This record gives sequence, structure tokens and C-alpha cells, in this order.
Amino acid sequence: MAASETSSVTKRSNKPKKSIQKSEDSALKYSSEELLGFYKVMLLIRRFEEKAGQMYGMGLIGGFCHLYIGQEAVVTGVQAALEEQDTVITTYRDHGHMLACGMEPRGVMAELTGRRDGYSKGKGGSMHMFSAEKQFYGGHGIVGANVPLGTGIAFAHQYKEDNGVCLTYFGDGAVNQGQVYESFNMAALWRLPVIYIIENNRYGMGTSVERASAGTELWQRGQAYGIPGKQIDGMDVRAVNVAARDALSFVRNKNGPFILEMQTYRYRGHSMSDPASYRSKQEVQKVRSEKDPLDDIKSILLKNNELSEEFIKSLDSEIRDLVNEAAEFAQISPEPDPSELYTDVLI
Repeated sequence: MAASETSSVTKRSNKPKKSIQKSEDSALKYSSEELLGFYKVMLLIRRFEEKAGQMYGMGLIGGFCHLYIGQEAVVTGVQAALEEQDTVITTYRDHGHMLACGMEPRGVMAELTGRRDGYSKGKGGSMHMFSAEKQFYGGHGIVGANVPLGTGIAFAHQYKEDNGVCLTYFGDGAVNQGQVYESFNMAALWRLPVIYIIENNRYGMGTSVERASAGTELWQRGQAYGIPGKQIDGMDVRAVNVAARDALSFVRNKNGPFILEMQTYRYRGHSMSDPASYRSKQEVQKVRSEKDPLDDIKSILLKNNELSEEFIKSLDSEIRDLVNEAAEFAQISPEPDPSELYTDVLI
């Protein structure tokens, strides 16, 4: 699969298509083409993250590295609902968001390895990449710090009257931060066009939601400010896409902010240094065997005879080749010139 082809699977389109499957609790139906599009993006994220994990283990990636394996349905379903003027900002578990936004695997991997051809010229690493062209405003390393930034981007949409919405992602570990609620208050007060997406993967670092939050219904956290919310099965890309479409319609009609709590699960530890001893292998395996987002879509396509096992294997091979090529490119890309230390510095 050529690099240009990866962008095609992340294009945003509202074109109606022949349906073969509908998401649970929704009348919105999906064509085999749309389901395959979801599958391609999720598979690209899965294989990219697996490769990133390997490269980290080999010492080719320094610093922190937080993998998105298991959570692919969230960003894939949401991004497929966006329009060109919409913007995205997220936290440090961000590689999947970059790829779903259409950023090239080469540039993302080069940034992971600290090379000149990376999206932040090798100075941002895993947690701090940006692409104004793709309307992606980071990767941010401080827990919860991207929420007021996303609220500010939403204010810019409102000020410019461009009908854009800012998708602001953060996790269950950030939901108790004070700056999150300051942002909620401001967004509700000014009816800003922002959707707050809580990726609830059940563990903030090594602490379960039940041990960290007095109230575990995270979608209700905006009630004090009059912000409506909804809890979604974040392992079902169709349910995610339906919810994203509904929320975008609500916000775009100048009704103010909306909260989506995506109940998802990460298969790996919090970061590459986390052995995840706070949960059992049986727990992880149960989710993987019963709720894996890629297996869900693949089984639908195979069951409806839309795809063959041979095609699935061929697609997997193409995406592996694409990711391997990105890894090779990242390793031969030159390191930044020392003079880059003094660029992009605001005083």
C-alpha cells in the first residue's frame, strides 16, 4: 500500500452508501466500503503501534512511549464523522490520532525516533507532534493540559465563524483535574463548539477508575454546567461513529459543548515501562477475545461474504510493509542540526 493510499482511508465523507450493517441502538447503516474503511484505519494504527513498541524495545525510540493498542475504534469512528474545518487535540497517547487524521506514518515514526523529517523536526518525540495542515494540534504531555487548549481552539472557531468544532480528547486519569472543570464552565458559558471525548480505558496509569473517582459515570461530569453527555461502547467503531455524528450535529447547531465518554480498553501498560501488574492477564485476554474492535469489523465483513480471508491477509501484509517502510525511513532520516535547539522558542 502506497503512502498516499493511507490518507484515502481517512478522508471525511458524508456520501450515502448502500448499507449492510447497522450499529446497535441506531438506525444509521454502513456499507461494506465504509466498514472496510474503518478496518483499514484501525489496522494501520494497530500495526504501527506494534512496530513502535518493537523499536522502543530496541532502543530506537527514547523518552516515553504510550501505545494505543486496543483503543483504535475511538479515534477511527470519531474522525470519520468530521468535516474539513474541524480540529483535533489530544494527550500523550496520540499516535493513533495522528494516523486517523491522515498524518503520514513516515513523519510520525521519524518524530518518534527524533529525526529531522518528523512532524516536529525531531524535537517533540512521541508526545508532542503537530500538523496544522491536518488540523491536528498535538499531543500534549501534561495530564489535562490540552483541555483548556482545546477549549481555546473552539473559541477560535466561534470567533472566526467557520462552523468548525474542536474535538478534545483526554483520558479517565485527567477527568479529575481542576483545569478540566474550568474549561467546562467557560465552554458552557460561551456555548463554544467543542466536544470533550473522554477515553475511559479503565486505568489512569495503574489506578482503576473505581479507586480514583467518586463518581464513575464520567459522561455526567458536565451536568453542573448544563453540558449534556453520553456513554458509548468505545470498542465498537460503528457505535462511536454514530455518537460522533450526533454530537457534531448538536454542537454545530450552536447548542454549546457536548461530552462523549468512550468506554474502551488498552491492551498494553500505561507506557512501555509499565508491566501492568495491577490487572490480571485473564482480564486483558477476556477483552481481547470478546471485544476487540478489529475482530468485530472483520467478522462482519467475512460473515456477509464481502471479503475473503485471502483479502484480509493481503491487506494486513500491505499495511505491515507500509509500517516497516516508515520504520526504515525513520532510521535513515538525519538527526536535527544542533541549531534547531534555538528555533521555535517563544520568549
